[in-house]
Amino acid sequence: MAFSNLEKAMAAVIGLDIARPGTSRAAAKRAVAMLGRTAVTAAPVAARINPYAAVGLGGLAAYEAGLLDPFAPQFEQAVRAADEVVVKAPERRRKKRKTTFNKAVSEGMKAVKKSTSYGKKGTINNAKKAFGAVNKVASKLNQGKKVSTKGPTGVIKRAIGKFFPKKKPVRRTQGKTTYTIKVNR
Repeated sequence: MAFSNLEKAMAAVIGLDIARPGTSRAAAKRAVAMLGRTAVTAAPVAARINPYAAVGLGGLAAYEAGLLDPFAPQFEQAVRAADEVVVKAPERRRKKRKTTFNKAVSEGMKAVKKSTSYGKKGTINNAKKAFGAVNKVASKLNQGKKVSTKGPTGVIKRAIGKFFPKKKPVRRTQGKTTYTIKVNR
């Protein structure tokens, strides 16, 4: 499994070059564990006071002991690579468009909040029940069904009726029949 950009950047700060091909997770774990052990033995006071300082001292001790020699020439290169990795901006995603139904539901909830249907004006005392009612009314209007104009459903219908215009029925005729009338004079 490949290392994430964050892991690469953190390892570069510690002084490990895991961006190099052939570096496995097991090798990286061993190197970090060795740094930790060296830090605790080299600076027990620093380990208790500041663990970051202890790791830094441990890294320095490991470097001086020659344990990090294979990583030394590539350290600067790894730091530059880590800087490039961290600076990359995330991709912009297009914002999802709100559907007509969702717009209608949000308008219906605003109307319910303004009315006294589910509590006093400005509050909703049972949000689940109110949302269910708004959803049902929006669904019925979307299907072209009739909705009551009285009570809470009427408040909702008046608020969201504009989103679902009434569909006029299509009149069907049976075939194309034409009549011709002749008048004799």
